[in-house]
Amino acid sequence: MTDEPPTTMHIGAVAERTGLSLRTLRHYDEVGLLRPSARTDGGFRLYTDADVERLLLIRRMKPLGFTLEEMADLLAVTDRIAAGDVDEGVRAQLAGHLAAARERRADLARRLAMADEFIALLEAR
Repeated sequence: MTDEPPTTMHIGAVAERTGLSLRTLRHYDEVGLLRPSARTDGGFRLYTDADVERLLLIRRMKPLGFTLEEMADLLAVTDRIAAGDVDEGVRAQLAGHLAAARERRADLARRLAMADEFIALLEAR
């Protein structure tokens, strides 16, 4: 088995795969939320499949209103868990993020129900 470098893709392909805009991907790089795994000699961003998976996780946090800081913290927690560094502090952080996600999801469900009621009222007129 050879140790081949991971396959990389340019930002346009990543935007297409994740549904995120080029501007958003560049912003995440600039603020340090997700830096591309490499750059070409010309400075173009190169992303791996692992980067794409991380971006998909970030994308799932967006509708729940997580701030960039909260996203970065949650990514740090998931990185620690993936590395096997799971102590009580990490468990508590994960539990806190999970509770926040559940609360925000419930709020979205309430807002969606109100939107459905509003649409039904308009349709009835």
